[in-house]
Amino acid sequence: MSQPARMVACPQCGTLTPWSTDNPYRPFCSERCKLLDLGAWADERYRIDGDMQQDIDPFDDAQG
Repeated sequence: MSQPARMVACPQCGTLTPWSTDNPYRPFCSERCKLLDLGAWADERYRIDGDMQQDIDPFDDAQG
């Protein structure tokens, strides 16, 4: 006997949605919520605090 899927809150709208392979948008409840979240990342509305690090080129001998 299989267990029912665990329910989680959609990170975008808060709707309870099943966490299972039957939900192609997990952890989101719908394609709309998934795309809204992706758009927020693309618009840089989500940020991770911290100092910007310079990209280091491992092939640049001048860096030491």
